[in-house]
Amino acid sequence: MATDFFQQQDTARRGTARLVVLFALAVLAIVIAVELVLAATIGFLGRDPETNEINWAAAADPRLLILALGSTLLVVGGGSLYKIAQLRGGGRVVAEELGGRLVNGTTSDPVERRLLNVVEEMAIASGTSTPPVYMMDGEAGINAFAAGFAPQDAVVGVTRGAATTLDRDELQGVIAHEFSHILNGDMRLNIRLIGLLHGIFLIGMIGYFILRMSFYTGGGRSRDNKGALPILALGAGLAIVGFAGTFFGNLIKAAVSRQREFLADSSAVQFTRHPGGIAGALKKIGGFVSGSKVENPNAPQASHMFFGRATSGFSAMFSTHPPLAERIRRIDPSWDGEFADLPEAGDRVPGTVGPSGAAGFAGAEAGASAGPSLANAVSQVGQPTPAHVEYAASLIDRLPELVVAAAHEPYGARAIVYALLLDRDPDPRRLQLAHLEEAADDGVYEETVRLAPLVERLDPAMRLPVLEIALPALRSLTSGQVERFQENLVALVEADDRLDLFEWSLQRILLRDLDAHFGRIGPGRVKHYSISGVHSPLAVLISVLAYVGDRNRQAAEHAFAEAWQALPLPPERLLPHEECTFDDLDAALVELDQAAPQLKKKVLEAAVVCINADREVTAEEAELLRAVSAWIGCPMPPIIG
Repeated sequence: MATDFFQQQDTARRGTARLVVLFALAVLAIVIAVELVLAATIGFLGRDPETNEINWAAAADPRLLILALGSTLLVVGGGSLYKIAQLRGGGRVVAEELGGRLVNGTTSDPVERRLLNVVEEMAIASGTSTPPVYMMDGEAGINAFAAGFAPQDAVVGVTRGAATTLDRDELQGVIAHEFSHILNGDMRLNIRLIGLLHGIFLIGMIGYFILRMSFYTGGGRSRDNKGALPILALGAGLAIVGFAGTFFGNLIKAAVSRQREFLADSSAVQFTRHPGGIAGALKKIGGFVSGSKVENPNAPQASHMFFGRATSGFSAMFSTHPPLAERIRRIDPSWDGEFADLPEAGDRVPGTVGPSGAAGFAGAEAGASAGPSLANAVSQVGQPTPAHVEYAASLIDRLPELVVAAAHEPYGARAIVYALLLDRDPDPRRLQLAHLEEAADDGVYEETVRLAPLVERLDPAMRLPVLEIALPALRSLTSGQVERFQENLVALVEADDRLDLFEWSLQRILLRDLDAHFGRIGPGRVKHYSISGVHSPLAVLISVLAYVGDRNRQAAEHAFAEAWQALPLPPERLLPHEECTFDDLDAALVELDQAAPQLKKKVLEAAVVCINADREVTAEEAELLRAVSAWIGCPMPPIIG
């Protein structure tokens, strides 16, 4: 089943709105229940001392409704906001709460090395930043998750059981499944579910606390202590309300999650064109001693994030995942329904450690030799194909080992970025190196000089993938190191008094990723639902694209006109050069990033028409298109012909 990235983004956004409505209804029901509990408690406390008749007038006091409403909103709303704020750190916070350990990019452990390799392949193939990988060392079950608000702050977590039990194809299928959640907007919805349900859960916790305090103070043990009975009843009532709220909250979580799991399974097959990978992983879960169970005490609140069912339950009604057999049969209709018994795997590495075969090398080389083709670029946004996965595997295999090793640690990652920006002209290059010698962190200048010859010999198509591999190491820098790093970037770019397309593309991808990781920019919000609302920024973007490729004025006007005709907008003219600076482009992209997903699709389609107007696409133009796509939250796979 083919999926459309822009449609899935719309679906995820509607899912968030539906979740808010369901949450509001749940809170309303809790308010009513709390009002009844308070009324019963107040009525019982105010009963007539002689007749023991309940004071119904006190129970019906309208101020109780105000108290119930205020206290419920304070507890549920405050608890939810607190939890969501706690999770603002993105996927890293979730991974650490689940007991994950950040896998060092320079690890020599073959299990971890293979896992990082598979994740890097999928990141390059999908055009996203390589997410940090967390290993859940204490978990024997076969499971994995992706968490974060956006691709820039996403992480992938994998249990030790999955990493050591699955072969490479199966592991790739699981990682492809998790990348589907990253690309289709599921992660933000999943984190919001954790936050909203936490507030509901607090009601029950307060009731439980009141019950325990009553027993500790002796109220639950003394038959004569009649005054404590209403307090006990209040605690029990709130505990029951909280239990009911959690009951319906889990129903909401299960309903929201199940269909997204089917979609992610389908996408994993679509990405890899190898149903046996993900189907094999699911079959191993069915026959594995530990199944997909996650032992961490925080697993229940994040159960909807996992690849497989992480917690046991009494009813399929509460399951956040479809039945295992149903998932397998949708992928492999010929399955006989039997699970082979699978013992604990230990720390062996099943399958091969290297990239997935020589076929990818041949395919990538053939695509590269034909030159970039934009024919399917927009339809492939968020939807990498097996050709992209093979291309990514072969590209990593062709990279110099020293460059790959350097990209995985903070000193080398900074040195690679600096080397990518070094000018071929001797005069500005001398200025750049002199600046780095004085301003770069200790050891980074020397590493830059060592790596520069290797980086300069890289194929142009390798430059952005190398940056994507280096991003996890760059995210591990301190805020002070990042500030110095960014200042050095600006100095290197400005050394030759001009900004070329590659420098702009590299800066935009890199700085946006780091800003998102360090919380300087939050998740994008939709502000523009009509194409007319982005008329001006669109004119800037298309004008900039019309001028690239050293087009003369007449050719630029032709390219602009072709692109503008693809838009349902009144006629517009090519903007003058002075209104098409990179600063103007930055401002335009900020606005376009706030467009609805289907509008972004139209923007990228027009951009492709503009670049392709002269029927020639350079590597620089392809990089520019991918940078624009990444900036507006539409990850575009490599353009490989």
